[in-house]
Amino acid sequence: MKILIIEDEKELRLTLRQFLEKEHFLVETATDYRSGLAKLSDYDYDCILLDIMLPNGSGMQLLDELKNLKKNHSVIIISAKDSVEDKVLGLEKGADDYLAKPFHLAELLARIKSIIRRKHLQGEEVISLRNVQLFPESRTAKVGDVPLNLNRKEYDLLYYFLVRPERLVEKTTLAEAVWGDYIDQADSLDFIYSQIKNLRKKLKSAEAEIDLQAVYGIGYKLV
Repeated sequence: MKILIIEDEKELRLTLRQFLEKEHFLVETATDYRSGLAKLSDYDYDCILLDIMLPNGSGMQLLDELKNLKKNHSVIIISAKDSVEDKVLGLEKGADDYLAKPFHLAELLARIKSIIRRKHLQGEEVISLRNVQLFPESRTAKVGDVPLNLNRKEYDLLYYFLVRPERLVEKTTLAEAVWGDYIDQADSLDFIYSQIKNLRKKLKSAEAEIDLQAVYGIGYKLV
């Protein structure tokens, strides 16, 4: 699951990134309005942490831009401004939640998980497809009653496809979604191929009733 932090305060931005990466999120950051808009225009995220006061613009303007881009991203406003007017305006502009600074990281994490569960998992705590079950809270998966022993990227790939069954995903889109800012570490698309190959092997060995199908020259889809 991928999160974008748009926050100009360096220390807080670093703290949030380190905390969320320890919770196994893929995290990208932006430091001002312009870099935030560039990220939002080019990529998709499971959740956005958005400061209101930003250099070159504001978080409220970015909420307007999200509407213009027709992107239904989950947004939590994190702001030192704690007025009722700001909360109401942010929610009216499409934010899902509003958390006033300073806040506890545990509370932020709970709100992120709640929003992702509501928007992406239809409120369910388990993602199920045929005889495969994935448990986002514990980052584990099973085929029937048999646990799947997945590494971090194999789990991320399985999650990505399970919430997009039968949808063709281009290789470059998949690389950006699962590796994000660390895409260079994926050693081009060969690394993605090897991770998907390993995941397919594990699913087949466990007699899963789903498979990752390669569409030559384009990408993959879960069937």
